[in-house]
Amino acid sequence: QVQLVESGGGLVQAGGSLKLSCAASGRTFSSMGWFRQAPGKEREFVAAIHWSGGGTYYADSVKGRFTISRDNAKNTVYLQMNSLKPEDTAVYSCAASRRALPTTPATYDYWGQGTQVTVSS
Repeated sequence: QVQLVESGGGLVQAGGSLKLSCAASGRTFSSMGWFRQAPGKEREFVAAIHWSGGGTYYADSVKGRFTISRDNAKNTVYLQMNSLKPEDTAVYSCAASRRALPTTPATYDYWGQGTQVTVSS
């Protein structure tokens, strides 16, 4: 049974930082990704990492501010978020895919429950 469990969300002031974690269990995947969804908006791609090669891909809106990384030994993916803005407020979810660096929700096979990130101005 595949499980993805996120942690690390919370409330932070604009300009601050948060680090999200996603612990994966049950099987191995080709890529892991982070998505976010704000109230009334569609789910949005944030970042993805190739599990074995370590290649990464970012949405333009977070490039230079967010960093995705993984710890193979712990089967955990991280999202370091710096210089946070109020528009980064959303529920952040991690997802796992059998594809290489996919960026659309439909190309991911498993999802975590999500963790709330709120950035105050």
